[in-house]
Amino acid sequence: MEKLRVGICGYGIVGKKRRICVDSHPKLKLIAVCDKSFFESGVFQDGIKYYSDYKNILEEKLDILIVCMTNDIAADVVISALQKDLHVFCEKPPGRNMSDIQRVIKCIKRYPGLKLMYGFNHRYHYSVIDALSIIRSGNLGGIINMRGVYGKSKLVTFKQSDWRTSRKIAGGGVLLDQGIHMVDLMRLFAGEFIEVSSYVSNKFWGFDVEDNAYALMSTSKGVIAMLHSSATQWRHRFELEINLEKGALVLGGILSGTKSYGSETLKIIWSDMESDNGDPKEQTTLYNKDDSWAMEINEFVNSIISSKPIANGDIVDAYQTMKLVYKIYFSDPKWRAQYDIEDPDMNAL
Repeated sequence: MEKLRVGICGYGIVGKKRRICVDSHPKLKLIAVCDKSFFESGVFQDGIKYYSDYKNILEEKLDILIVCMTNDIAADVVISALQKDLHVFCEKPPGRNMSDIQRVIKCIKRYPGLKLMYGFNHRYHYSVIDALSIIRSGNLGGIINMRGVYGKSKLVTFKQSDWRTSRKIAGGGVLLDQGIHMVDLMRLFAGEFIEVSSYVSNKFWGFDVEDNAYALMSTSKGVIAMLHSSATQWRHRFELEINLEKGALVLGGILSGTKSYGSETLKIIWSDMESDNGDPKEQTTLYNKDDSWAMEINEFVNSIISSKPIANGDIVDAYQTMKLVYKIYFSDPKWRAQYDIEDPDMNAL
């Protein structure tokens, strides 16, 4: 078959990472990119076109659009691409709020033959893949509870502009930007959470988006999860502890571009309640390779070519993860009142 023609909207750090995936994929061909940093249209030395407005790239003859735009415009670009009969891969989050993803859902229902996938990249890290395999095997029994911390030292990252600190553009702060990955993993491992209590704060940095969010959540089966998403974590940290009936899994660190979250590890703990006296046998695996970006795009392309459903990050996954993020916002009565947060249960699929 001929190569699938790709455009990338948003050509910053993430967009350029996605280009690496496109250029290295045997069935993809990059045609054009767009970014507001370009003051005019033109052609790179390698023949790739560039534009300053995403509407121009949609006039190109494409099969796929990869969307790496700010939260305020991501949903609009996705909808425009679907209306152009393009398959779409979009970075998380799906938008600023539940209304944004509702608009996308309404649109994608009109195009059942198109693929839409969201970039919940952490699902493709080897530590997460191995942990999920162990949980699904049942060898350590069912999940009892989980504790997760995902934090960084500030809201502005990658020497970018301050759009992440503006509710009008971002829609939310550290929870929606980074903590959404931990929320998504908790859903992946334990299923849907139906009860949520939370405390959300922006007291330290003082922007109109949160710099800390704390949540206590429960599934219908009684799995309890504690979550802390933070932008005052001076030593960057990713840790997810999953306690099961016969042991535990501890995911520590995550391989990232900044290398600031430490080594990526998975600790497996086997509990023998009769003899280990709280000091059980454990094994730690260290991961030194991150293929998650390529694996994610590979799955997206394979779903297009084979006409198979998307396994991770489809519109249902995106909706459920976004809904849980907004349940955390909504469950803090002061935060809900201060920023007029709508009840996410009112926005059903």
